[in-house]
Order: sequence, then structure tokens, then C-alpha cells
Amino acid sequence: MFRRFILISVFLAGGFLSGQKNTSDFDLELESQNSAIKKLREEIKKTRNRINSEIKKEKSAARRITNLAEEISLVERLVVEIKKEESLLIQDISRSERQIAVGENELDSLRIRYGRRAVKIYKRGTLSNLEKILSSTSWRQAVYRGKYLKIISEIDRQTHAEIRTLLIEIGQQKLNLQAVLRKKGRLKKEREQKIAELKSSKRKKNRELAKIRQSKQELSSYLLEKQAGVEQLAAIIKQIQEDKARFERAERIRRQQALFNTKDFRELEGKLIWPASGRITSKFGRQWNPKLKTTTENPGIDIKGKPGTPVHTILGGIVTTITFIRGYGTTIIIDHGGGFYSVYSHVTKVSTNVDSEVQVNDIIAYMGDSGSISGSQLHFEIWGRGQKLDPEKWLIAQ
Repeated sequence: MFRRFILISVFLAGGFLSGQKNTSDFDLELESQNSAIKKLREEIKKTRNRINSEIKKEKSAARRITNLAEEISLVERLVVEIKKEESLLIQDISRSERQIAVGENELDSLRIRYGRRAVKIYKRGTLSNLEKILSSTSWRQAVYRGKYLKIISEIDRQTHAEIRTLLIEIGQQKLNLQAVLRKKGRLKKEREQKIAELKSSKRKKNRELAKIRQSKQELSSYLLEKQAGVEQLAAIIKQIQEDKARFERAERIRRQQALFNTKDFRELEGKLIWPASGRITSKFGRQWNPKLKTTTENPGIDIKGKPGTPVHTILGGIVTTITFIRGYGTTIIIDHGGGFYSVYSHVTKVSTNVDSEVQVNDIIAYMGDSGSISGSQLHFEIWGRGQKLDPEKWLIAQ
């Protein structure tokens, strides 16, 4: 009986330690998610302050729509991150409920066992330990009785301690559960508020879009916004290339290529998968604009598709950037090693994070109209050693 009790205690202790480790890992994940949400909230606040300061002096519909698109992009990302945290909290609630149930079952078991022992003692009488030893018929029996009583006393002490510990743990777990439930409620309320904000901002954006489509002057202003975005993207790519972290990324990409037996980017010309399904509406290079009767330089290709069409990675690599770029909207940049990068713009519902490792054909976002005046599309670019490359030459021929 004593050995069985000890084994149960050791098993419980081991389970408790394992639970602690899982809890610690889970808490770190929650903390990381909470940090991501906090950063996005701060970024939204700064962006709104900047936009508000521009409102009085800014008359261009193109600039207003860029500001609206930037705000929409940030709020959409915040909604996605809130949903992720809500999902983690639901898991945390389930885990806490399971822990409480296990603790309460063990508490019931200990109480029943302790109660049975109390009943047996009551039925057999209440001789003192000294009387039990003195009533022994031999010296050997007295010694055994003394040892036995010492063991029983230790078991009683441990049982008391176990019951006390379980009561404290269960109480704390219930308090934690209540706190998590309150936090989940607050997040749900904030998510609903942000979704309402998104709908309002999108209505404003559509009104500004109508102005741009009806006015050559506004369309010309939008193209200037897009040109500023081209320069902004080039600056970001240059910064990525000069970033000290590129050496560490290069090593991670080499390990990834070795693990998945992936070829080097430069060996895959004409063999890369398409980033999204749809039709090309604007090719790489100089493009004629019939409305403005001007030519513009397209640094990539534009793929027209249904809203919500999945956007896939063309090859494995590491996500270096998720940002908003004027005229491009929400943009993801992936480092594929060897100085090659792929760029995915106008996306929504981003499902990856900066510094995440991705594999070929992973869904990283969905096609949207962020920063676009032509509806749902994907703007896609490939950069090789600081140069813009024609994506169609690298993708599998259709």
C-alpha cells in the first residue's frame, strides 16, 4: 500500500512538472502573440496621427486613398493577430479546464482514501500509538508496529500536504481561467470593433476610388503614388541586402535547401510555380496606359483573380518583410538565398510572420485590393542580386 502511494505521488509530481513545462511554453507563445498585437496597435496609432496631420493640407484623392489603404492594411493585420490570440486563449481555456478536472478528481480520490482510513480507525477504537506498541506480545512485534505506525504517520502527513496543495492549485487555476475568459471577451469585443472600422474605411476608400477612376488628374496622381512605391520597395530591398542578418538567413536557407533537397534559385529559371491563379493583366517592363496616353514601367507582373484567391510561395525561404508600400498595399518579401527575393503585393489576411521559414507552395496570404485601384489582384516581382527580373521567364510556362 505504501509503495503504491509513493508511486502515485511520484507520477503526480512528474505530471505536474510536465504540465508546468507545457504551461511555460504556452505562456511564451501567448506573450509573443500579445507583443505582436501591441506593436500593431502602436503602429496604427502612429499612422492615424500622421494621417490626421495630413488631412488639412492633402487634397489629392490618390493620397487619401493611399492613407486609407495603409490604415485598412494595418487594421486587417491586427484583426488576424487578434484571431490568432483568441485561438490560443481557447486552447488555454480548454487546457485549464482539463487541469482543474484532473486536480479535482485527484482531490476526490485523496479525500475518499483518507475518509476510509478515518472510518476504520473509528471502528477499531482510538488507542494511542504508545498503547499499540506496549500492547505488543513480543519485542519483535513492538518494533514492527513502531515502524508501521511511523510509515502510516508519514502517509497521513503527505496526504494532508497533497490535499492542501491541490486545493491551492485548483483555486489558482480557477482564478487564472476567469482572467483568461475575461481577456477573451475583451479581445472579441475589440475584434468586432475593428471589423466595424474596416467596413467604414472600405466604404470611404470606394468613394475615393470612384473619384480616381473618373478623373485623369486623380489617376495621374495615383501613378505618382505608385512610382513613389517603386522607389520605396527598391529602398527596402537594398536595406535587406545590406542587413547584417542576411548572413544568418543565408545559412538557414542553405540548411533548409539541404533538408528538403531544394535546388538553388538560379537553377530554377522557367521551373518555379505560379504564386496565384488568375490572368496576367500587366506584364513586366514598359506598359502603355491608353487613358493617360503615357507609358509606365512595371517592375513585375499583375495577376487578376477572385478576392480571397490563395497566394503561394514560389520557393522556400525566409520572410524578411511584411509592410505597407504606397501604390502596392500590403507587401510580403521573401529571401530565397543567393541574392534572390520574391515580392507579393496587394495581399490581405497575411498568414505568416517576419523571420518565418516558408516552403514552396505555402499559403502566405490571399489576393486582395490593398493599395490597388483595379480591384482584387496580386502584384508579383522577382529580384536577383539587386536587379528586377521578368517573373514570367522564371515561372512555369502556361
